[in-house]
Amino acid sequence: MRFTFGLGAAIALSASVAFAGEPAPLQIVVSRDQQSLVVYDGDTVVATSNVSTGKAGHATPTGIFSILEKRRFHKSNIYSNAPMPFMQRLTWSGIALHASNHVPSYPASHGCVRMPDAFAKQLFKMTGRGVHVLISDRQLTPAAISDPFLFQPKGNEPELLSDATLRPGVSQVHTESVEVATIEPPAEKPVVAETQKQPPIRMLITHRGSREITMDIQNLLNELGYAAGLADGYTGVQTSDAIKAFQTAENLPIDGKPTTAFIDALYAKAGKGKPPNGQLLVRRDFEPLFETPVLIEQPDVALGTHFFQFQDIDALTGKGAWFAMTLDNALSGPMKKRLGITVEEDPAAFNAAKRTLARITVPDETRSRIEELLAEGSSLTISDMGLGQETGDGTDFVTVTRSRSKS
Repeated sequence: MRFTFGLGAAIALSASVAFAGEPAPLQIVVSRDQQSLVVYDGDTVVATSNVSTGKAGHATPTGIFSILEKRRFHKSNIYSNAPMPFMQRLTWSGIALHASNHVPSYPASHGCVRMPDAFAKQLFKMTGRGVHVLISDRQLTPAAISDPFLFQPKGNEPELLSDATLRPGVSQVHTESVEVATIEPPAEKPVVAETQKQPPIRMLITHRGSREITMDIQNLLNELGYAAGLADGYTGVQTSDAIKAFQTAENLPIDGKPTTAFIDALYAKAGKGKPPNGQLLVRRDFEPLFETPVLIEQPDVALGTHFFQFQDIDALTGKGAWFAMTLDNALSGPMKKRLGITVEEDPAAFNAAKRTLARITVPDETRSRIEELLAEGSSLTISDMGLGQETGDGTDFVTVTRSRSKS
């Protein structure tokens, strides 16, 4: 059932529901160029409105956010207790969606996204903590995507046979036919009932940081008998001495530094194969759950910034749909140098998201663990940016992008 509110903006709110009667996961997309906000259920538009974003000098940041906090009555603690009714916080540093009685067709706020009062009130009713909000210069539209990389929940495999004897011994053979009991799951029992009880998870795939690489080095050196000390991710005197000892034993240049040649040799000696250069991090309910190394092919090519949301799980098959959006993101020169990136990703290129997925390898045991945790509304972000300053206690993964155009 869909119904329309005459609020001076084109609004169509959806009453569609997901499995088990829960509200369908939504995605909110804000365009700074269009000064618009669109709410999507998958790739279906369910609400739209005009907005007013941050003016020059106070530009609304672009990137991938989620609703951290909701307050019907809120006053700014930054701008002289300015009223911010129906506030939905996106960052702890002060960016939010909120109602305003002044929403011109041009950027006019101090960084927040202003919405007309009536629309802000209706949107407040539609959302919950954790709903994703994507802010971009251009208008983004989620599109259904199918790819072998994308996770699917682990369904409950039906038992095919009972404990009945399948092959009787020779002395037991009779002329009559042998009946074998089979157990068929009741058709009305959803395969994913248990999965749906879990909160959605948030995943981030990005480049490995120096701390994670150093911790691996320390662990591997210790396993091989070189006393690298506690695996704390910091290259102190003890770790440096252990690196020198390994370099000496393996006829490598002796400098005590974790060079690429040293790391390759260390992984080969430990029988670990190719050193992982990526990291997959998982959060749930705004708290870190676990993280694990992954392998990124062609590391000199930028990953780009891609967002995927999982929803619409079929109660019988246990399979769901993924929807993707690719954001513009201009990497700074120092970041490209630090990551060894020489080729920037083109967000407008055909199948940009699928090409990035094809370059990432996730360990089988990690994939199995994620498939057990995957629930309606789970999401995956892939980005070169890593854990930005806005990601912290009480947040999902926040990815702040760098616009190619002037704000």
